[in-house]
Amino acid sequence: MFAWWGRTVYRYRYIVIGVTVALCLGGGIFGLSLGKHVTQSGFYDEGSQSVKASVLGDNVYGRDRTGHIVAIFKAPDGKNVNDPAWSKKITDELNKFVSDHPKEVLGWAGYLRAPDTTSSIVKGMATDDKKYTFVSIPLKGDDDDTILNNYKAIQPALQKLDGGTVQLAGLEPVAEALTGTIATDQRRMEVLALPLVAVVLFLVFGGAVAACLPVMVGGLSIAGALGILRLVAVFGPVHFFAQPVVSLIGLGIAVDYGLFVVSRFREEIAEGYDTETAVRRTVMTAGRTVAFSAVLIIASGISLLMLPQGFVKSLTYALIAAVGLAAVLSVTLLPAVLGVLGRHVDALGVRTAFRVPFLRNWKPSRAYLNWLADRLQKTKTREEVEAGFWGKLVNWVMKRPLVFAIPIVVGMILLVLPLFNLSLGGMSEKYLPPNNAVRQSQEHFDKLFPGYRTNPLTLVIQSTNHQPVTDGQIADIRSKAMAISGFIEQDNNPANMWQERSQAPGGSKDPSVRVLQNGLLNPGDAPKKLQELRSITPPKGIAVYVGGTPALEQDSIHSLFDNMPAMLVILLSATTVLMFLAFGSVVLPIKAAVMSALTLGSTMGILTWIFVDGHGSGILNFTATPLTAPVIALVVAVGYGLATDYEVFLVSRMVEAREHGMSTQEAIRIGTATTGRLITAAALVLAVVAGSFVFSDLVMMKYLAFGLMAALLLDATVVRMFLVPSVMKLLGDDCWWA
Repeated sequence: MFAWWGRTVYRYRYIVIGVTVALCLGGGIFGLSLGKHVTQSGFYDEGSQSVKASVLGDNVYGRDRTGHIVAIFKAPDGKNVNDPAWSKKITDELNKFVSDHPKEVLGWAGYLRAPDTTSSIVKGMATDDKKYTFVSIPLKGDDDDTILNNYKAIQPALQKLDGGTVQLAGLEPVAEALTGTIATDQRRMEVLALPLVAVVLFLVFGGAVAACLPVMVGGLSIAGALGILRLVAVFGPVHFFAQPVVSLIGLGIAVDYGLFVVSRFREEIAEGYDTETAVRRTVMTAGRTVAFSAVLIIASGISLLMLPQGFVKSLTYALIAAVGLAAVLSVTLLPAVLGVLGRHVDALGVRTAFRVPFLRNWKPSRAYLNWLADRLQKTKTREEVEAGFWGKLVNWVMKRPLVFAIPIVVGMILLVLPLFNLSLGGMSEKYLPPNNAVRQSQEHFDKLFPGYRTNPLTLVIQSTNHQPVTDGQIADIRSKAMAISGFIEQDNNPANMWQERSQAPGGSKDPSVRVLQNGLLNPGDAPKKLQELRSITPPKGIAVYVGGTPALEQDSIHSLFDNMPAMLVILLSATTVLMFLAFGSVVLPIKAAVMSALTLGSTMGILTWIFVDGHGSGILNFTATPLTAPVIALVVAVGYGLATDYEVFLVSRMVEAREHGMSTQEAIRIGTATTGRLITAAALVLAVVAGSFVFSDLVMMKYLAFGLMAALLLDATVVRMFLVPSVMKLLGDDCWWA
């Protein structure tokens, strides 16, 4: 099949080039508007108790908009918030702001509107020393995305209040800061990663033309994948985090695939084959491996669909689009372009510099360029590769398999140990850098007004017989909730705890449902307090559901762990079966699964040591914090898929050697020697792409970037070049047992 496909692509190469480029560019143009159609929702399990509680509470009481925007004002030096002139100035500014934005803003509420009030809630909206006060600004909109877009529209005007000294906190400023870093991260990737990738590829191929081909495939893959996601957004929600995943995975995988295909083509040309035959043989070998690799990674990604969060599903769509398109272009466009270039694939190499008279005529520069060209540009035959560095290395490893295998396994197990400190949480301002203005504003607000935190826990009390919930039933549940420690006492008065939520516009006011709410003293206590609240025994005829942001986050974590076994079964089963079909061996897929799991465990241990334990937080500008559970699942699936992917590239060459009658030891030597340089280069390319996201302002992106870098570099060096040859040498001919 692949031989036929190689001949077909070569025969119609100009048509293939025209069609694939046009489709990808068209998809890229269509995908330019993707940013306007992504969602920030999808982090929670829609089937959880907390989601049910939140939906029920909002239906009856109306959407709680009090935490949308919190604007913090500080009185001028020597004055307080009761100063008539200053308070009138701020009040007038707020009233004008609301009247100027009737489509986005509902109004404002705060101490400045009623400074003479006797309400303890309103009085608490100014500090005891009256130096600070805050106002709540609710926004219009029936869903999270509309509300966030309304905030973005009014943000410039908001920032001008009180001469630009106002501090903005609340749900929407934090959400905008979190989502706003994504576009910056993508631009940083384009500025930093692409030039570095081009340099790495030039050093691999020794020529500008060959180096540009994988980058071309990567760019078109990203463009086309964004178009596919834009199409998906027509039919369902796509999370904003899917965009950087397309850039990160799409570029990295596409460049890797391009690297393997171009290298194999140059190898076939060096063996003396004509262009058409070289294209056909390249597609037969490297093309087949690329196709199988894509199926393997996509199968790993599909296991994520077992998780209920919409966020994870969006990332799965992004992964499938990016990897699938990278593979398609690598077996269509790339062979077609190679068919056009032929031996000119090595054009614009190091020796092109000889066109500069000074470099050509100066003896030291001429000698250096000739040496560099011999090292980089010359395409080595299989015999030369096997006799080179990688061939010598694998021979050395196979002479002492236990000497290498035992220390490596022990070392990687030690790297797993920090994983026992792993803690999971939800998105918050802590995911922003410590010097981020919105994070500082939110932390300042929480310190000044701890009783008004924007993420309280709620008790949604519903009558099971559709009768009104009585004050006596409310008092019974409230007294049991107040007996649980760890909750904020407004004004140090227990009577202010677990107050009933105020009605908002749009609620049904159904008397069979009532809602109490209260904030936590320490958000880190949420798991324990959630369990205690859910242990409350309600009066007869009453059901109590616990909701609020902390409950939503904890239920999301629990659902991930509940569904993780099914995800892992699908992940392991799919990859094991696929590798068995590819290699015809039972032992090799099991070995690959064990080694990939070892790589993944080591990677997760490293990440926990950095991001949960906080090592390097000062240098990397982040705060150690519990990690978002869905991102862990993404790292597991993608990391495992990539680790298995390199196993495929390595073992495929060993199987090829076995099919030519080589012994197991010879097959190990040939496979490792011929792929060692390429796998290392491929991992380096992906690590460079991932590394550009290390500078992200979003901890979640740093985590994903470090996760991929650690998995890639561990797997491509320590595991593939040392552990795999030593273990296979110990197994001997049992490797091929079926």
